[in-house]
Amino acid sequence: MGFFSFLQQEIAIDLGTANTIIIHNDKIVVDEPSIVALDERTGKLVAIGHQARQMHGKTHEGIKTVRPLRDGVIADFNSAELMIRGMIKMLNKKRSWFNPSLKMVVCIPSGSTEVELRAVRDSSEHAGGREVYMIYEPMAAAIGIGMDVQAPQGNMVVDIGGGTTEIAVISLGGIVCNRSIRIAGDDFTDDIQEYMRRQHNIKIGDRTAEDIKINVGAAIPELENPPADYIVRGPHQMTALPIEIPVSYQEIAHSLDKSISKIETAIMSVLELTPPELYSDIYSTGIYLAGGGALLKGLDKRLSDKTNIPVHVAEDPLHAVARGTGIALKNIDKFPFLIR
Repeated sequence: MGFFSFLQQEIAIDLGTANTIIIHNDKIVVDEPSIVALDERTGKLVAIGHQARQMHGKTHEGIKTVRPLRDGVIADFNSAELMIRGMIKMLNKKRSWFNPSLKMVVCIPSGSTEVELRAVRDSSEHAGGREVYMIYEPMAAAIGIGMDVQAPQGNMVVDIGGGTTEIAVISLGGIVCNRSIRIAGDDFTDDIQEYMRRQHNIKIGDRTAEDIKINVGAAIPELENPPADYIVRGPHQMTALPIEIPVSYQEIAHSLDKSISKIETAIMSVLELTPPELYSDIYSTGIYLAGGGALLKGLDKRLSDKTNIPVHVAEDPLHAVARGTGIALKNIDKFPFLIR
């Protein structure tokens, strides 16, 4: 880029419902929860990322916490812009005297409408983006996993994020068939809250449900190396007195069963649409799982039993999409599937 390289900064953004990751110079420089805390009166940013997440569910009436993205797309335009701008500032802390122009690649759900695409582009441009490119999440995930997406070979990716599950068959640098469903990590969290309320008469918040999911989240009721029970504390629904309950992974597998079944159905529907030649490639190489949902214990085995196709979890499922977006940023000229 030469002498004037400091005038332009190249960044890749995985704008996720649960977490936002920014890559600069092939390194993850920002990895924060997609949440902001705002002053109710002025609308100004109070906190962002981890700081805002610690405030979530604990604020007074002067401060509100907002998750700008819902189901993988921007739900609150103003908060999204503040969040993107704030996270880019984290990246440029050392040189606050000068803001370089930004060339960015942002990943988006494959089922995004024109309106949703425009919302992402406008938010990115308002946050300082001069050149904004977009890439579909399953394509970014495939690149991040290490697949040769431009080869004449079928690759199948299932990316289970916070707001959407993206299922796609990729060949020759394009998506052959895909499905984007709004059943993902947030729904798993809601399922756990509902189960705890119904089964144990205990009220829990989003953060506690998320902690249960991380510690004892499972897709099947029989694991080879089961995790220890997780202790949950909270108020009893009827008496409001504090109670303490151990939760096992079998209970969580039971509570998540309906949502996982919907993901299985979506995977089967994409396989049905897959051309026979590509189907045989997928049968040989297997299905790859990415995204935070891929970390659910036993999910690969459950999906493999359902499809009769080997299922592999990506090496670093949480960052696969972000890394793929970073690689796309470096190869903008070579990847014609990027959206301008």
